[in-house]
Amino acid sequence: MIHDVVIVGSGPAGYTAAIYAARAQLEPVLLAGSVTAGGALMNTTEVENYPGFTDGILGPELMTHMQEQAERFGTDIRYEDVVSLELEGEVKRVSTEEAVYEARTVIISTGSEYRTLGLPDEARLSGHGVSYCATCDGFFFKDKPIVVVGGGDSAMEEALFLTRFGSSVTVVHRRDELRASAVMAKRALEHPKIDFAWNSVVVGLNGQDVLESVVLEDTVTGERRELPAAGLFVAIGQTPRTELVAEVLTLDEAGYIVVDSPSQRTGIPGVFACGDVADPLYQQAITAAGSGCRAALDAEHYLETLRS
Repeated sequence: MIHDVVIVGSGPAGYTAAIYAARAQLEPVLLAGSVTAGGALMNTTEVENYPGFTDGILGPELMTHMQEQAERFGTDIRYEDVVSLELEGEVKRVSTEEAVYEARTVIISTGSEYRTLGLPDEARLSGHGVSYCATCDGFFFKDKPIVVVGGGDSAMEEALFLTRFGSSVTVVHRRDELRASAVMAKRALEHPKIDFAWNSVVVGLNGQDVLESVVLEDTVTGERRELPAAGLFVAIGQTPRTELVAEVLTLDEAGYIVVDSPSQRTGIPGVFACGDVADPLYQQAITAAGSGCRAALDAEHYLETLRS
């Protein structure tokens, strides 16, 4: 069977693309992944800036609503991991460990993954004090000192959430002012449980079996100091998940898929990309959803040209 639309990845972009494609009677298949369904918002607490939710909504709840809406219109959601893509030609092939799907159009919405610090002991202590998800691991550091690395909205959200658990929360930022939005910065700066290590970077991790402290280096003076930490939460941005398409689609210098803006068309006819994997600038749930809408409409128009 040759499908009209196969969507690789979920999250706000993938689910929105599925909703639009399904309502257009294109019967999309969405390959959500075995453990990554819902994307980054599955690890987010309160989402306060998504339109339509006056009091905010939990990230996983928002993704459940989108998933159910996509299924309501007929999307076939399968929890399989894509292992390879053949995108050239009129019929594309999307392979998972379970099956091979043939499609006239493919929408890539694989999102992004957490960026690491690149420290020698980071992988060794991951899961033993080093974390990239406050909502996943914050509870394990109850009444213990916590360090958060980053200066954007995500870092402030992590820090504010972690005040529920830690005895203290120290935000480490390489500059002397935050990159976060005014609202998030104000909340963090005014919180009595949050301290800031300005002009500082984490250059070392101490601890044999579990994290015990971090080594900070002053970006101005070069001086180093040790800071006790049972938990280190890294919130320094994300890396686009383009490993499946790196050899066939054009990427920008940061590794994001290049699209023919304002459309979501890639350099290969019938292949579209949306969400964080094609957005180096905004990376918000609402912009991801908007790009998913565009990708589905682009796919619909492409299919119309094939049939005309």
